[in-house]
Amino acid sequence: MSVPQTNLLRATRMKWWEPVLWLAAFAAPVLFPAQAPLINETAIWALFAISLDLVLGYAGIVSLGHAAFFGLGAYAAALFAKHVSPDPHLGLLAAMAASAVLGLVASFSILRGTDLTRLMVTLGLALILLELANKLDWLTGGTDGIQGLTIAPVLGQFEFGFDGRTASYFSLTLLLLFFLISRVIVNSPFGATLKSIRDNRLRAMAIGVPVHARLVAIYTVAAAIAGAAGAAFTLTSGYVSMEALSFDRSADVMLMVVIGGIGWLYGGIIGAVVFMAIRDVLSNITPQYWMFWIGLFLVVLVIVGRDRLLKPWTWFKGARA
Repeated sequence: MSVPQTNLLRATRMKWWEPVLWLAAFAAPVLFPAQAPLINETAIWALFAISLDLVLGYAGIVSLGHAAFFGLGAYAAALFAKHVSPDPHLGLLAAMAASAVLGLVASFSILRGTDLTRLMVTLGLALILLELANKLDWLTGGTDGIQGLTIAPVLGQFEFGFDGRTASYFSLTLLLLFFLISRVIVNSPFGATLKSIRDNRLRAMAIGVPVHARLVAIYTVAAAIAGAAGAAFTLTSGYVSMEALSFDRSADVMLMVVIGGIGWLYGGIIGAVVFMAIRDVLSNITPQYWMFWIGLFLVVLVIVGRDRLLKPWTWFKGARA
């Protein structure tokens, strides 16, 4: 086995602290039962953030409309549960398939042009789906959304209750599963070519990397994972509304990736945890102005830097000269 292959294989292995981190996450709904709904929502956001980081952090594809895939997955799961089968596993697969198809089709236009063009196209895609959800009220329920869905128990035994415990374990399991899949992808030779495309597309083309095919593939995979996050939202809450396709959802997940760190899978998870914790605490203190504190935190993060923010004793290093 060559040295690069050995390095890639080593990167996929978990560090000693990672199992501890995941065990703590799965123990949280039991240790803090009152926070189970918040844990479920955080896990869904984290999964959504991982999907965005795949295209933004590893492939260099900027997007302001990633909610298009989340929302389509959410509506697909709702329509599948309402008209086909209440089985959450089949609904999850149907939602992922629908979002993957949309990602595949959209990638041929989104990947053209400059970063500014991609921003506008991705934003336009999400706005088109949002307007369709509004106009096709006979199918989507319009502004009222699709409510009162009946979802079958997970594995035929665990029902989605009001306590949110089953929902939180369902979403945490999906988060762990797709995190591991994403980790294998980004640390494979395929992932290495994505990073080369992100760093210098022309150079990647010069050495024979099929740039367009690679970007289409990762965009489709990321869309499917975003669809899984949308499906998890619908299956665990029993409803879906136009909010799943809103610009706010795309903006929030972008903030989470930026807070946690771009190009690092744990960054999306950490960003989701920090964002949700700040929102939960500050919305109780200042319900109308909690977003101000999020913005202030981002300003401090940019000025101070993520590394120095985590090590405050280094803030004044060199100031004694």
